[in-house]
Amino acid sequence: MKSIKSLLTACLCLMLSAACAPHSVQRIDAAQAIDLSGVWNDTDSRLVAEEMTRQIMEAHWHRNFYMDHEREPVVIVGFIQNKTHEHINTETFIKDIERALIESRRVRVVQNAALRDKVREERLDQQNFASPSTQKQWGKELGADFMLLGTISSIVDIEKRKRVIYYQVNLELTNIETNEVVWIGKKEIKKFVKN
Repeated sequence: MKSIKSLLTACLCLMLSAACAPHSVQRIDAAQAIDLSGVWNDTDSRLVAEEMTRQIMEAHWHRNFYMDHEREPVVIVGFIQNKTHEHINTETFIKDIERALIESRRVRVVQNAALRDKVREERLDQQNFASPSTQKQWGKELGADFMLLGTISSIVDIEKRKRVIYYQVNLELTNIETNEVVWIGKKEIKKFVKN
């Protein structure tokens, strides 16, 4: 009985000392690439968005549209589906793509359906509460010419304490009026993880 009490006391002391271990937080540059687990992370999201945007802007669809319409095309970034084995917040990836497209200064970007509804609610609210000189008018929205849709997929190969994680991002740009797919892009990432 005495040995059980001693063992329980020792376990309790060990748990308390572990709980009281110093906790350290260090601020780092948000652009610094850190890959702790090997799963999809902020660096992957940013790098893939930048690469895919470069591919989109180098493709012929942009030049053809500009020659036919003499203006920059309007793009909406639609749904990007996560088909991977892990949780990926595709909203951050979508925002990385939108940011890269806007920074290219070669396309105009409009809000997706969910956020567009919020803008419309604000416009409706202004009709009731804003002064007439500052109210934003209905029927002035910029219609999108193209919609960007895609998927993020993964394959995982595991052997004992080693993993290879393969990610493939597929994006398609579709002409909204004609339903023609004008560009398809692919970006791959492969990670080797040892535990």
